[in-house]
Amino acid sequence: MYNGTLGVSVVVPTYRRRALLRRCLHALSRQTLPEGQFEVIVADDEASEYTEREIYHLAQVVPFRLRYVAVTATQGPAAARNAGARSATFSVLAFTDDDCVPDPRWLEEGLKLFHAGALVVAGAIRMPISENPTDFERNEARLAECEFVTANCFVRRDVFWDEGGFDESFTCAWREDSDLFFRFLKRGISPVQVRSAVVIHPVRRAPWGVSVAQQRKIMFDALLFKKHRELYRRKIRRAPPWSYYATVLSFLSAVSAFFVSQDQAALLFLSAWGALTVKFFLARIFPTRKSLEHIAEMACTSILIPFLSVFWRLYGAFRFRVAFL
Repeated sequence: MYNGTLGVSVVVPTYRRRALLRRCLHALSRQTLPEGQFEVIVADDEASEYTEREIYHLAQVVPFRLRYVAVTATQGPAAARNAGARSATFSVLAFTDDDCVPDPRWLEEGLKLFHAGALVVAGAIRMPISENPTDFERNEARLAECEFVTANCFVRRDVFWDEGGFDESFTCAWREDSDLFFRFLKRGISPVQVRSAVVIHPVRRAPWGVSVAQQRKIMFDALLFKKHRELYRRKIRRAPPWSYYATVLSFLSAVSAFFVSQDQAALLFLSAWGALTVKFFLARIFPTRKSLEHIAEMACTSILIPFLSVFWRLYGAFRFRVAFL
């Protein structure tokens, strides 16, 4: 039950990442904010008895109130955050992720602005990457440039629920924070940027070809576009990725021309496809690691990504019934 005290309920969604969760909770145990002014709620999207037992034992030794909430169906981090927020006892909600490491002064710095009347606060994300990053590391590091992300944000509890919390239609970790951010902006609430409230977000080691699997997330761009067309075009993507569409169309045109024995036209279209693919590959490899393994990965994924990106964008348009390219 909400008690009106100006303290912080930290919500940490988790799903099968116990070692990373322990690291996050260890960082939270070093917070400079007095222990009576915050609690931590772990919202487990796996609803694992093992995780519940581990949280129970940790709760006996950490210097803050630690609670476990089982999310009874695997619904994604948006639903898990809502489940955790529903059991919060303080007037401010703080969100971070199980793979993050909050700075010791994170909560103290984030809470300061609420004493002055802030409604929403966005902290700073630091994503250390190697001097010679992979394409995945470079893309992940862009999270640090975002205006509002769930890895480090604070929201007054009543304001959060006035907006309905996170939209649980976003069933994977993609665009659910942008959706909430855009709803705040439409209501005239601009998050206050607090660079001193820091969360470290280490970039996890990714499997080979991870960028191919990540294309599936793009379907939720269609949902975000449906809900916030103007803001999507202003803050996410001003225009469709026409180069992807041109790449796919060139390849399909080449295949069609071969089938009708138009060899010259087929070679022309195939050349266009090859040129667009090479251009995409060079744009990705030039600022990133030049190891043979990474070059091979970039070559293979650069062939596949335009097709998968277009497919998932069109699938999202169909699924969410919106004209989206």
